[in-house]
Amino acid sequence: MTTFRLKNKTLSLYYRIRGTGEPLLLIHGLGSSGADWEFQVRALERRFRVIVPDLPGCGFSSAIEGEFGIADFAQALWALLSHLHISRTNIAGFSLGGAVALEMALQRPDDVPRLALINTLVTYKIDNWRKWLEARVPPILIGLLGMRGAARLAAARLFPKPWQRPLRERAIEVIGRGVAESYLAMGRALERWSAADRLSLLKSKILLMAAEHDFTPLAEKLEMAKALGAQFAVVHGSRHGTPFDAIEATNVCLLSLFSDRSISQTRRWLCDAAPRSRRLARIAGFVEEHTALHRLEVGF
Repeated sequence: MTTFRLKNKTLSLYYRIRGTGEPLLLIHGLGSSGADWEFQVRALERRFRVIVPDLPGCGFSSAIEGEFGIADFAQALWALLSHLHISRTNIAGFSLGGAVALEMALQRPDDVPRLALINTLVTYKIDNWRKWLEARVPPILIGLLGMRGAARLAAARLFPKPWQRPLRERAIEVIGRGVAESYLAMGRALERWSAADRLSLLKSKILLMAAEHDFTPLAEKLEMAKALGAQFAVVHGSRHGTPFDAIEATNVCLLSLFSDRSISQTRRWLCDAAPRSRRLARIAGFVEEHTALHRLEVGF
């Protein structure tokens, strides 16, 4: 557990490193932190040196000022990797983190051999009604209900099943304690960003995972996989939070990509089932205890 301060001295990034081996960077989604990858870190650290940062404006990293763009997030993470003497890395990104991961691979195509994208798009510019809803409704809800009230609605939408209660409760805590200004600024950064006209630059071996019931169209992700020349895995029954509600499928697919094994084209990837709920509660509890201890250490 440590922090890295960028050269401009105004931004510090909190990060963790677990395991040894080939570098693997994990980038979290909007409104969360690197702690959200705990379900995956436990599987990946056995074979890889896993670097798990909190993006600027998230978790224990410092707040962002002004209109910080997706390219800025990508540059900040490349600076962190340089600080760690890592010039070449595999990357996995979830949701907004997938956009940052894709941008990192576009900025340095030769330095990202393998790239996993989970429930992400090549552009978030508003070109259909579902993207319009995802971009315009959250600011209204945050304005009316505050971060915690909006977090309750988001958690219920992400994890609606009875056995997912530990996930709902943790999502409320994590999203609810976020800073509204940072959350909304990151949403605006996504809306401004597009990689659609730069995909030919990519050299990575790519996996795209898509939830059957994600908040943006599955058909768009299928077209995206074709444009990227990516392996494609649909997780049936999963909503947007695939790394949380489909832990086994996520981990198997990630390990396959990063170990240079093909993803099974005949296997039906499924959301996790209710018997996993006790394990979810234990791990979610561990993450929150770890987070609380660090908050005390740094005086947050």
